[in-house]
Amino acid sequence: MRQYRSTYDVYAERGALRESFIKYICRNCSKSAKSFAVRFVADRDTGAYGGEIYKYGELPNFGPPTPPRLLGDDKELFLKGRRAESQGMGIAAFAYYRRVIESQKESIFDEVIRVSKAISADPAIIAGLEKANRQVQFTSAVDEVKDAIPPALLINGHNPLSLMHSALSKGLHARTDEECLRWATDLRVVMAEFVERMAQAMKDNAELHSAVSRLVSRKRLKLEAPPKED
Repeated sequence: MRQYRSTYDVYAERGALRESFIKYICRNCSKSAKSFAVRFVADRDTGAYGGEIYKYGELPNFGPPTPPRLLGDDKELFLKGRRAESQGMGIAAFAYYRRVIESQKESIFDEVIRVSKAISADPAIIAGLEKANRQVQFTSAVDEVKDAIPPALLINGHNPLSLMHSALSKGLHARTDEECLRWATDLRVVMAEFVERMAQAMKDNAELHSAVSRLVSRKRLKLEAPPKED
């Protein structure tokens, strides 16, 4: 858990209105920063300090981090969807997320194939993914693979591609804004978790190869070492 500390204190006279930027730095790494634009009014009474505070905005924006991979040139579309979601605009949020996933279909499948090869997945799974990647639309591509995904990438035992497909295959016109908001949130959460699973699978695979290489090197050195004299 990260903790942040303010880089400076802001004061206001009693009854006065003050607008300011407040910056916080991570206590753990001393690099990550968070800035807030605020407006506050201190109480007029002579008792303990208090008042009202209004937050104009913050940077980085509130919410889970944006998955850095797979967004490509559509990062701004994803951020627009994130803003629409945070403001309760379900139809807009869902439409933005759907555009991102459909546009980045090839990147998504390329990444899944790359990870599958790196972790030595079943060749049949890789062949199925490569065939599906030739489809133009994301939903059509997922129809080709169904269960063709490495177990390491499953989310609670489910294929994340199929989970996203189930959301994208539904039309917007038959849903209320509230329903679209729930679908949009679920879509974003699954997409972000999928990116994390792929990154973790690559990390685990790299750590395993490094560990094996070190053990093999130590074994070789031990075998090549000259016997000790009595």
